[in-house]
Amino acid sequence: MPTVTRTTVRSVSLGVLAVAAVVALGAGLLVGRAAAGGPSDPAAAAGQAPVAGSRIDVIVKATDSEFWQSMMAGSEKAGADLGVQLGLFGPTSETDIAQQVSLVENSISRGAEAIVLASNSSTALDDVVNRARAAGIRVITVDNAIGAQSEGFIGTDNVKAGQQAGQRMCDLLTRQGNPAGKVLHESAVSGVQVLIDRFEGFRSGLAAGCPDAQIIQTLVNGNDLNTAVGQVNDALTRTPDLAGIFADNNTSGTGTARAVGGSGRADALAVVAFDSDPAEVEAVRSGAIDAILVQNPFFFGYQGVVEAAMALQGSTPPVNLDPGAVLVDASNVGDPALAALLDPPTTTG
Repeated sequence: MPTVTRTTVRSVSLGVLAVAAVVALGAGLLVGRAAAGGPSDPAAAAGQAPVAGSRIDVIVKATDSEFWQSMMAGSEKAGADLGVQLGLFGPTSETDIAQQVSLVENSISRGAEAIVLASNSSTALDDVVNRARAAGIRVITVDNAIGAQSEGFIGTDNVKAGQQAGQRMCDLLTRQGNPAGKVLHESAVSGVQVLIDRFEGFRSGLAAGCPDAQIIQTLVNGNDLNTAVGQVNDALTRTPDLAGIFADNNTSGTGTARAVGGSGRADALAVVAFDSDPAEVEAVRSGAIDAILVQNPFFFGYQGVVEAAMALQGSTPPVNLDPGAVLVDASNVGDPALAALLDPPTTTG
């Protein structure tokens, strides 16, 4: 059965919401805000917007991931601010594409007026999204672009973020005195465009400064933590001169951190990962991971609902909105300005 979430959201930084609310204010969705309490009072306008009462479903990649739980929290906050009827759904695993298709079909059957979708496949949901749009449902896609058209897309430029990761890997290898070192790619899932883009960016960023570095293998863990731990442990045993590991999502990063931390080789290995679940952030603090590329899933969720509401109102959402990614390492992991990114609000099913 799909997971429906109605958990109370923890306190949110006004700075995070201020950025996310810019488009909503520009579209006039929160009408009456200035009169009711000024632009810093999002709650004052709840229920007064033209979109109040609209039915918007948010479908994430996996409800068992803190990354997607944070996206749901952002959606829930935007739903409360705009006064919409919000449904939060998702499969329990990012590999369960069939259930995601079923969830979109359910949204069509229930009469949702808009869907915010973080697709687990770049192609497998095209047909059902086309059917939703043919039924008059507005669709905003998040994180992973799909082949079907949508009213707007929100997601990190993963090629650019991957280049940042590759450049940092080169820096770390060079500091080790090993710019031609061997690098392992630990990946969550095959064939997902987001991860393909990250790896292509990583390769180009690494090659730009360290052209002789060798990416020796890509291992795919099926987004399973224990598999990731076992794969990295095996690689460390099989390749004693391994110099670096690139992990392309939070499961891969956490699994890598556990294996590296338990191996006693953290000081000798360069590890760069994506995302920022608590285990990854702690690994940055402990040194098991050298750097993480941090996205803003709360913003994905908040802005996704805002843009769905814009489309329902007849406004035109941004075709492509890139919130960017921040590189976090030991030098800035304790920066209060990054606290909302590293410990975002979440909801759980």
